[in-house]
Amino acid sequence: MISWLLSIPWVLMALVIVGGFAVFGLVGMSFVRRTILPRIGQASHQNEVTGFIHHGILIAYGLAVALLAIAVWENHAEVTKVVSTEAVAISAMYRDAGGYPEPIRTRLQAELKAYTEQIINEAWPLQRRGKIPTEGVAFMDRFQTELFAFEPATDGQRALHQEALRAYNELIKARRLRLDSVGSGLPAPMWTVVLLGGLITLASAFFFEVADRRLQKFMIVLLSCTLGLLIFLIAFYDRPYVGSHAITPEAYELIYHQLMQH
Repeated sequence: MISWLLSIPWVLMALVIVGGFAVFGLVGMSFVRRTILPRIGQASHQNEVTGFIHHGILIAYGLAVALLAIAVWENHAEVTKVVSTEAVAISAMYRDAGGYPEPIRTRLQAELKAYTEQIINEAWPLQRRGKIPTEGVAFMDRFQTELFAFEPATDGQRALHQEALRAYNELIKARRLRLDSVGSGLPAPMWTVVLLGGLITLASAFFFEVADRRLQKFMIVLLSCTLGLLIFLIAFYDRPYVGSHAITPEAYELIYHQLMQH
């Protein structure tokens, strides 16, 4: 269900989530007013007790959802930073490789170019389906073999080689972090708590005794929209690589077209 929601445009995704909560709110309110409230009977303190309980539930759920929203946004921003870091490391490594003598220069740059193409055309579609790509290991192994086999002959080559090794280590770290973040996201039990908590919070507002039914419907719709938008926000940022609004390989495409095709 979550994967399907993430695959549709974000505007439609928001409408589905908010609309689902609004329908549940209106249907649930009508059901409670027709079947449950008449059996409970009216009491002078009924709305006070209902308001106290509803207020407590709303505060507890609101705090939990707010913390989750901050957490998923920070994770999304961190993954975006990791992607940019790897693209920058590839760019730096490619420029450093340009300082090596032939034929190692051509071989190093060719491997980096092929690796970047693999990220754009093969790895990224897999990541968007929540799968960890593995083909890039072979490219990095070949590149490492070429790089480590080089023996500097001058002080300039030694300085260049040290800088290239440093850039290579940064590239490996960024690649590892990117792969580790493919499966990031809230686990199923936490999503269960988020969704059920939202429905329970909304249901706690059904038990107010309001004389004007239109006013109560309006307030239920407002509460439904608020809860739905908060859950939409969490779902939107929960899976950085998945869905129509996911992180794109634009950073890699930029260095590929501006640096590697010249």
